[in-house]
Amino acid sequence: MLNRSVVGMFLAGFLCSAYADDSAEALAETCYSCHGANGVSVKPDIPSIGGQPETYIKRVLLEWKNGTRHSPTMAGMVGGYSEEQIGMLAAHFAKKPWVPAQQNVDASQVELGRVVSERCSGCHGETGAANDGRTPNINGQWAQYLQLELNEYRDDSEPLPNKQMRKVAKKLSEEEIKAVTAFFASQSK
Repeated sequence: MLNRSVVGMFLAGFLCSAYADDSAEALAETCYSCHGANGVSVKPDIPSIGGQPETYIKRVLLEWKNGTRHSPTMAGMVGGYSEEQIGMLAAHFAKKPWVPAQQNVDASQVELGRVVSERCSGCHGETGAANDGRTPNINGQWAQYLQLELNEYRDDSEPLPNKQMRKVAKKLSEEEIKAVTAFFASQSK
């Protein structure tokens, strides 16, 4: 015969975990209108976030919440979330599969980008999938979004805490930015 307190503890744990999953999904619903269902964006100027590393998602969301990264839209979205809710969102999206965006890229740009990408591969890996648990996937990310991000890193007035990204981005010409983003956008793995 099972002890009632053991059964009660089991049921309470089950219900709490189910509630946590529901809460994460409810929070994520607010993200889907821009970032797409399951975090797979269909808008070239908005990144896919499903399948990104949990550590990365949480860090960026906290940077927007705390104002160390600039985005009026994102700061407004996450400003009222607790650190626990941000952690739930990060875990939720990290569990989703990474789905490279289907996009057309200029083949000549991809070839130049392959050469330029060597500057990025130390952190992002050869194809943009670092798989280190903290660096964002850029393989198959929208080229337009990647260009926007690199240009923000080149702008000293934009508060962005990643100094290494700023340093690399500033060394890229406009042509190299178009090429390297075409290269990473074309990578499926």
